[in-house]
Amino acid sequence: MENLSYSKAIKEIEDILKYIESQEVDVDVLVEKVKRATELIRFCKNKLRVAEEELHKTLIELEEQNLTEEEPF
Repeated sequence: MENLSYSKAIKEIEDILKYIESQEVDVDVLVEKVKRATELIRFCKNKLRVAEEELHKTLIELEEQNLTEEEPF
């Protein structure tokens, strides 16, 4: 999943869903599409988790910086 962005993964998941909903799909194709969608969902969940951790870390750093700046000399 190299060079895959969150937005590209979401788009691919949406495309898979449209494909599955729009026509009768061969069972073998369906299995492959579901496997791919599962991989993409895991990828997106991980991206969101990492982004949340980074955001949380940044907010803590900003809060600590503000506390330090507010202290009198």
